[in-house]
Amino acid sequence: MAKRKPGVFNKAWTVLWRVLIAFALILLVFRFVPPPTTAFMLQSDYPVTQHWISIDKLPPQVPLAVIGSEDQRFPDHFGVDFTAITKALSQYDDGEGLRGASTITQQTAKNLFLWPGRSFIRKGLEAGLAISLEAIWGKKRILEVYLNVAEFGKGIYGVEAASQHYFGKSARHLTANQAARLAVLLPSPRKRDPNRLTPNLRQRVDWIERQMQQLGAGYLNPILDN
Repeated sequence: MAKRKPGVFNKAWTVLWRVLIAFALILLVFRFVPPPTTAFMLQSDYPVTQHWISIDKLPPQVPLAVIGSEDQRFPDHFGVDFTAITKALSQYDDGEGLRGASTITQQTAKNLFLWPGRSFIRKGLEAGLAISLEAIWGKKRILEVYLNVAEFGKGIYGVEAASQHYFGKSARHLTANQAARLAVLLPSPRKRDPNRLTPNLRQRVDWIERQMQQLGAGYLNPILDN
């Protein structure tokens, strides 16, 4: 009797679970080893500069500035902020365009594995990857990787490279104001300079510093002390 050939579904399922296992192993490795590059770095139109720095060597105001600016609910969500997503979808339905609504976890996933631009497909992949990062890495590692792979200028990736480029010193020595000035670059890093801020961006820096004060110096201690 001739053997039945496996169906298309079975083949697809076999490929899928193998890919998922391989991806999980990659994430597990990156849980302990700095990623050698990212999808965004590989797609960069400019020469890439990056210097990895452990989050334990950064002053607390550096991660706090990014949290205050980008994702104040970071300690509480599991990678996806459904409140922000609901608001973004509502605005999209009202004709205002598709806004980001990305958490720091989603931004980390996007920088590592995806591509620029906005679409529902990319947002869906971003959300799935974010949940995987939360499950395998945890908050501290996600924040550490984000601070090291986020773009802060044309080809400038990570707070250490950004601090050296803009302020001529290691990120270990950033003040609260300088950390806020770096954080204000993140939405449009290729169009902004922390040493040449517009009046609106200076107001945004003031707002970030107020958020940092309201959150408090110990806001991230439960994450950073792990």
